[in-house]
Amino acid sequence: MGVFDRQKSNHEPRWLGSSAQTRTPLIPSISAARWLLVLVVAAGVYFFYGFLVPVLAALVIGFASWPLYRKLLARVGGNTTIAATIAIIMIITFLVIPIGLAVTYTTGEVRTWVTWAIHANRAGAPTPDWIVALPWAGAYLDEVWTKYIGSPGALGEVIQAVSGANIGNIYRAVLAAGGGAFHLLLTLLFMLIALFFVYRDGFSFSKQIDMLGERILPNRWERISRVVPATISSTVMGMTLIAIGEGIVLGLAYWIAGVPSPVTLGVLTGVMALIPGGAPLSFTLVSIYLLASGSHVAGIGLFVWGTVELFIVDKTLRPKLVGGPIKLPFLPTFFGLVGGVKTMGFLGLFIGPVLMALIVAIWREWIHEARSADKSETGPQIIIDEPAPPPVPRVAEG
Repeated sequence: MGVFDRQKSNHEPRWLGSSAQTRTPLIPSISAARWLLVLVVAAGVYFFYGFLVPVLAALVIGFASWPLYRKLLARVGGNTTIAATIAIIMIITFLVIPIGLAVTYTTGEVRTWVTWAIHANRAGAPTPDWIVALPWAGAYLDEVWTKYIGSPGALGEVIQAVSGANIGNIYRAVLAAGGGAFHLLLTLLFMLIALFFVYRDGFSFSKQIDMLGERILPNRWERISRVVPATISSTVMGMTLIAIGEGIVLGLAYWIAGVPSPVTLGVLTGVMALIPGGAPLSFTLVSIYLLASGSHVAGIGLFVWGTVELFIVDKTLRPKLVGGPIKLPFLPTFFGLVGGVKTMGFLGLFIGPVLMALIVAIWREWIHEARSADKSETGPQIIIDEPAPPPVPRVAEG
């Protein structure tokens, strides 16, 4: 470019004025880069919101199973692709397939309940003998049963009174259950795909997270990077896997004891086991039902078996599976469970308590830092010497 061309380009109009080298930027470059990064992340969350739940579930499972995956990786000679493939196959075999079978059987048993409800609404259903035979409350429960279930059409009136104007929405929701099951299968598929890449590229991804975390939170990242994996492992191993195991074991006990719909009750027991005190309440109620219906041996045996199984889990398995457990109070656990199911569906059973555990862990870290800062600000305390108490005479032995 010659001198004439440079002079010509200087006289051309510009949108934002001349490009002087001494012009001060309106926004500093570092702040602009940070805000641009925040906007890009927000846009990504908005456009890929449908994949947020499976990716989050994959991260939770990857964090929780990472120690086992490292042992598997060492067995295969450090080949991340082979190790990730084997890990996915094991998860499908020991986690996805059993849960799918449980959901299938539960759906069939719930369909039986719905059929019974339709028949009871059409012709009425007499009060079961074991309810009438209950001491103190049998007569009252017989009257309530006869009023709301025993007479024809009474159950439909109860449903209409409870649902009100939402009966159409409930009916459409029941019809859309098939589409919900298909959506759940797609979510599980996307979760497994994301989990494969979490296993395969986990080391490089964790290094990048550490690098960004040290830039964003230079004073707190070292503690948070230790608390978060321990919290996820504690929550998943200590709550989710043990809850699934208790649901399976107690479900088999229900089947052996002759309880109707043992798979559905086992699934409900597993869900209740996520809440502190939920599993004892579940098998205690089922035991009371067996005792009230006349199966005294089965009821007592189920209660004894549930008590022994719960004692073994709490005293042996839970401390081994959970290293340094982060104990959650009842209310955060309950909110995490209900909020997770409401927001994320079935996978919320696993993700909700984990997110609540992370919130509680970070809150405790902040409280710990605040107390440490208060102690450092007060400085060393002056201790006033007090006279020592007189020695206590010893009694001679023998």
